[in-house]
Amino acid sequence: MIELHGYGNLILQGSWLTVKLGLTSLIVGLIFGLLGATAKLSNIWILQKIAQIYTTVVRGVPELLVVFAIYFGGGIIISAIAKSMGYHQRIDIGSFWPGVVALSFMFGAYATEVFRMAVQALPKGQWESCQSLGMSRFQTFWRIILPQMWVVALPGLGNLTLVLLKDTALISLIGLHELTYVTSRAGQTTQEPFTFAMVAALMYLILSAVITALIGAGEWYVNPSARYAKKLHKGAKI
Repeated sequence: MIELHGYGNLILQGSWLTVKLGLTSLIVGLIFGLLGATAKLSNIWILQKIAQIYTTVVRGVPELLVVFAIYFGGGIIISAIAKSMGYHQRIDIGSFWPGVVALSFMFGAYATEVFRMAVQALPKGQWESCQSLGMSRFQTFWRIILPQMWVVALPGLGNLTLVLLKDTALISLIGLHELTYVTSRAGQTTQEPFTFAMVAALMYLILSAVITALIGAGEWYVNPSARYAKKLHKGAKI
């Protein structure tokens, strides 16, 4: 039995904070990704360029620098805005929301390309057919393209979600008491860094296994043809 020296409860709290950080970043990141893909696929030149710059910059800069830039830069911007409005007290933006913004910003850049390729993988004739029926581009995307897009995009988004979970460890460097931060401090205090590193690794593996199972269930849910094929296969065996 691993001796946690009384840090078990803190590790569970840190794990829960990691889950909240990852889940919130995933939701916001999906919105960034959908907006980025929509901009790239639009006919408006300026939106295409903004989305291109966004994905190029984020994918070309180390993730840790993105976290630091948003954390420190966000604090400077918020303080400057507050001073311009006559508020001169110190403003503490914390670590959670800057971490969410940083992780979402990075996730969204990669999700943009996943969504874009998923939409482009669908037959173009569907757009033309919907247009001939009098549907607007928004109606076509929302009712026809989006449901099919998830079937193609979900495996790629699943991989990005696993990467996002591991990237939550970067937020420990700006002071958020998530799983990596707690286990690192526990290892330093008890002089048993290897033990607590293994505990952190085990917790990440458990969370990854849960995410993998949810992704598999999601792929099964959004792909009715796979469910129908499996039913036929079972019927053939009988």
